[in-house]
Amino acid sequence: MSAASSGEPGSRSVAAPVPSGAVSAGVGAPSRWAWLARLWGVSTGRFGLIVVAVIALVALVALFWTPFDPQHVDVSARWSPPGWPHLLGTDASGRDIASLLMIGARTTVWVAVGAGAIATLVGVVLAALGALTPRWTRESVAVLVDILVAFPVLLIAMMISAVWGGSLWVVVVSVGIGFGVNVARVARPELRRVLHGDFVLAARASGLDSAQILWRHLLPNIAPVFIVQLSWAMAVAVLAEAGLSYLGFGAPVTEPSWGLLLRDLQSFISAHPLTVVWPGLAITLTVLGLNLLGDGLREATDPTLSRRAAAARAPLPAVVA
Repeated sequence: MSAASSGEPGSRSVAAPVPSGAVSAGVGAPSRWAWLARLWGVSTGRFGLIVVAVIALVALVALFWTPFDPQHVDVSARWSPPGWPHLLGTDASGRDIASLLMIGARTTVWVAVGAGAIATLVGVVLAALGALTPRWTRESVAVLVDILVAFPVLLIAMMISAVWGGSLWVVVVSVGIGFGVNVARVARPELRRVLHGDFVLAARASGLDSAQILWRHLLPNIAPVFIVQLSWAMAVAVLAEAGLSYLGFGAPVTEPSWGLLLRDLQSFISAHPLTVVWPGLAITLTVLGLNLLGDGLREATDPTLSRRAAAARAPLPAVVA
């Protein structure tokens, strides 16, 4: 009889080793939504999540309902102060500002999501070409990325808009490509660093090709970097759409936009200053929420930052005199 099963005093029970891939179904099993709890525990992430969720909810509701028809002109109600039934007042044509903001939220969400998707695609492709290809290809991609980074995103968007005309597609594509280059510039050295890990060598030895290694091992390990960069890309997309629409290079007048609303109202800022506050506040809160959400997601998904934050929030040990 072994010592583990004997009842003799002094004998110690030794637990059998658990395989590394086995996870107990009971206590201690990590939840796949644990990152969401960590995100909610970070003040910046909680604020960003609430702001982005509210904007997305408003855009979804605007697909089916708005308090008034955004394009309905009511001259008798022009420049109505905030109150009932126009909660945020009306503009020079008598249009309800709250309804215009709700419809403009749809444009904002579409631009942010579209630009983020294109930036992800461009960033992943350029970063993979700059990290997983032969030396001459890597160096060529690095030079190309350095050249493209020298051009500001808004300048590229204005140039494309001047040639192809103002539209949301131009804003989405130009901002997505422009910021995708920035994503690639940041992600490429991270890919090169992770590429030398032992788990990548083991994956190659098991027969995985470069595409499978990229998808299964490399991208999950640099996900926190991508998250922050993409949150910035979406915030820049919102600013770019509002700025280009304000200057006449963005959304056409037939598509409601916060930038167009801001341009229409700024002519009357001296007489009706409160009306300009609403679209400006919506743009500011959206950009701030996206940036803070990216920072919170990085802290929630990066184990190193999570441990540092937990250590910083831990109470200091009491000093006994």
